[in-house]
Amino acid sequence: MPIDLAELRKLSVAERIQLAEDLWDSIALDASALPGLTQAQSQEIQRRLRAHDADPSTAVPWEEVRVELMAGPRPR
Repeated sequence: MPIDLAELRKLSVAERIQLAEDLWDSIALDASALPGLTQAQSQEIQRRLRAHDADPSTAVPWEEVRVELMAGPRPR
């Protein structure tokens, strides 16, 4: 089924947000159909967890991350 993006852009922002939420919810219902992690991804997660367990002081608190994200991209 082709999706007409021009038609979607005619929706209000609130309607598009609701559509995105509904779409995401439909994906979550089919989570078992999603591909799993690759072996390399699983190994990287484990490596990062071990690094954090070894030195938790390197973690950045969520509030700091949030402030940085909300500030937008840094100039290069």
